[in-house]
Amino acid sequence: MIRILGIDPGSQRTGLGVIDVAADGRCTYVHAQALKLLDADDFPSRLGLLCEGLEAALEEWQPQQVAIETVFMDKSATSALKLGHARGAALATVVRRRLPISEYPPRVIKQSLVGRGAADKQQIQHMVRLLLNLPEMKLQADAADALAVALTHAHMSATAARTGLSTAQLRRRGA
Repeated sequence: MIRILGIDPGSQRTGLGVIDVAADGRCTYVHAQALKLLDADDFPSRLGLLCEGLEAALEEWQPQQVAIETVFMDKSATSALKLGHARGAALATVVRRRLPISEYPPRVIKQSLVGRGAADKQQIQHMVRLLLNLPEMKLQADAADALAVALTHAHMSATAARTGLSTAQLRRRGA
């Protein structure tokens, strides 16, 4: 059994999702949450809350692998920069634990779960609930996105093991 922590970084909310992956590839829901960062007095304090919340989750859930969504340009350069800071804080927190970390672009995550890279949030949430057998569970959007990152890593890792390629090689090929 391998435990994977998925991270959907954000400067206002950061999603965390934990799954267990059995030897046969079956994925099981363990935990999901959104770290709410807006209660902080300023942006640096938000990053501190992110690190503290992520440290607590790493301690409680003890993942063996971590997967994180990469930055994408959506709104403004300022938004992208703040997202990059949040992502960097998450990466630094995980790296300090010496955990292996894999990075996935949003398009790869959507394609992995829904079959096309332009899927919307509702489609992602639907597939997360379906793949983890959570039909009645209400998932917060950032937490569902984090579970999607973890599921993508589980799928990419299984494909990598079957093909002998690394997950980075698969991402480059668009698998």
